[in-house]
Amino acid sequence: MLGAIEAGGTKFICAVANAEGTVIDKVRIDTEAPEVTMGHVFDFFNQYPIESMGIASFGPINVDKNSDKYGYIGNSSKVLWQNYNFLGNLLAHYPNINYQWTTDVNGSVYGEYKAGAAKGKDSCLYLTIGTGIGGGAVINGKLLQTTRHPEMGHIRVVKHPKDADFAGNCPIHGTCLEGLAAGPSILARYGVEGNELSTNHEIWEILADYIGQALVSYAYIMAPDIIIIGGGVSKQAQMLPLIREKFKEYNNDYIDLPDLETYIVPTGLGDDSALVGCLELAKEALEIKE
Repeated sequence: MLGAIEAGGTKFICAVANAEGTVIDKVRIDTEAPEVTMGHVFDFFNQYPIESMGIASFGPINVDKNSDKYGYIGNSSKVLWQNYNFLGNLLAHYPNINYQWTTDVNGSVYGEYKAGAAKGKDSCLYLTIGTGIGGGAVINGKLLQTTRHPEMGHIRVVKHPKDADFAGNCPIHGTCLEGLAAGPSILARYGVEGNELSTNHEIWEILADYIGQALVSYAYIMAPDIIIIGGGVSKQAQMLPLIREKFKEYNNDYIDLPDLETYIVPTGLGDDSALVGCLELAKEALEIKE
């Protein structure tokens, strides 16, 4: 039996599935203090004979198998989870399972690669734009992860002229992509949430400008076959057309690409991308074990 944990900053989604990946049971658990949240996680999985598990966690996380801190959550904005030995505590409860451990966005991109918008492609990029900004990639069928994982939300972008006075909202980098384009940056600028602003408010063009800059950089460096956009900000209907427009402007015909409506797309699995990805990783872990 397969297990999956999509560990987000707001909620955990845990699921169990059969060997083919068909979900048998699923639960939503609030992200509270580690001992509280993980207690509920253990209560859920204790009901089932789990053989392998895919775990995709909010970060930053340590993915270096040679590190003493492998499996730990690092300097997270979730203060209670800083330096938490996530994987170690999980394996203490389930010492005989095989597992794969990665980031939440890597879980999402893998789900989209296996069964979503990127199914049938050799490579893809997934960018989530919500409370934060994170990205994951599959290159030639493999997750982009070495002794560290990508931090695509914290690259630098050029300030928009209409946004010159905004100091940014990232507590570490200020005006990185996340600090300028994630959902909380809207509240920081205007004192209201994005869903309270009209669809023709100037902020959407400003955010699309930053995201378009970043996507051109990612496309040049990684050459993905398709770019998938997820997260709350991306669900604003006006955003994808604006992002494509800005991408086209910044690319300036430098590289040949497919029609942007088929190149920069929404998720194919909706909010289930990471869960599907975790189950695919668990399935692979089971095959490795065998």
